[in-house]
Amino acid sequence: MCRTGAKGHETLGELLSQSDPDAVVLCTPSGLHPQQAIMAAQEGRHVITEKPMATRWSDGTRMVEACDSAGVRLFVVKQNRHNATLQVLKKAVEDRRFGRIYMVNLNVFWTRPQEYYDSAGWRGTWEFDGGAFMNQASHYVDLLEWLIGPVECVHSFTATQGRDIEVEDSGVLNIRWRNGTLGSMAVTMLTYPKNLEGSITILGEKGTVRVGGVAVNEIQHWEFDEPKPEDEQITRVNYETRSVYGFGHPAYYDNVIATLRGEAKPLTDGREGLKSLELLIATYLSARDGRQVALPLEY
Repeated sequence: MCRTGAKGHETLGELLSQSDPDAVVLCTPSGLHPQQAIMAAQEGRHVITEKPMATRWSDGTRMVEACDSAGVRLFVVKQNRHNATLQVLKKAVEDRRFGRIYMVNLNVFWTRPQEYYDSAGWRGTWEFDGGAFMNQASHYVDLLEWLIGPVECVHSFTATQGRDIEVEDSGVLNIRWRNGTLGSMAVTMLTYPKNLEGSITILGEKGTVRVGGVAVNEIQHWEFDEPKPEDEQITRVNYETRSVYGFGHPAYYDNVIATLRGEAKPLTDGREGLKSLELLIATYLSARDGRQVALPLEY
C-alpha cells in the first residue's frame, strides 16, 4: 500500500483486471509504452504516457491506431509547453512579432554520470530508453515543431563520447523548416560538473529572444521592433527551477481531466505526440546512415 492508499499491483494485467481506472498513466521505461498502451486501450482505458511515447516510429503509430480502434483517448505528456516562459514565447510567435523567423538554436547542456545509467538495466539502451535526444532532450525536440512549424529535413551526428552505454550521450542536429527557417540543436549529457543550460534562441526580422537558464526557465533577451507595454515586465515569468522538468505537469493534467469531461480539446494527443517522435526517429536515421532525412517519414 502506497502513501496515497492506492493498492499496488505486480503487473499491468493485474491492475486492469482488479481495478476500474478511467485512465492509465505510463511512467515506465519508454520501450514498454507501446505494449502497455495497447493493453490498456483494449481494456477500454484512456492512456496517458510520459515521453517519449515510443522508441520506434511504427510503435508510436500502433499506439494511436489501437486507441482509435478502442475509442479511448491517448495523451502524450508535454509539460514544458505549459511553462510560463514558453507560453509567452509561443504567443509572440503566434502574434507574428518576429516577422519572418530566420534562425533558431537550441542547446541542452546537461550531465548524466555513469551512475545514472548504471542505476537501472534499461537506461542507456536502444530498446527501452534511447539516447540524449530521445530521452533527456525529448521535450526540447518537441519545441522545434510546436513553436516554429513543420520540419522539411534534418541532418545529424551523434556520438557516445564519455559514457559506457549503447546509445549516444551527445549529438548535433541541423534543421530546415518548410517555411525556410534554418536552425540547429546541440545536446550533451557530459557537461562538467552539473547541468548548465537548456535554451532556445529565435532570431527574426523584427525580433530576437533568448530563453535560457538550466531548463528554459529564464527570459534572458526579449527585443522587438514594436515594443508592447507588457514587455517591460516580461522577466516576471522567470522562475527558479529545482528540476529540469519545470512546473507544467499540473496544467497538463488539468487539460487531460477537462478533455475527459468533455470540457476541452486535448492539447497533446497521440497524433501531436507523433510529431516529435517523427523528428527523433529522423534524427537517428540521419546519424546512422550519414545522410539528410526528409519529413514526413510516411505518406
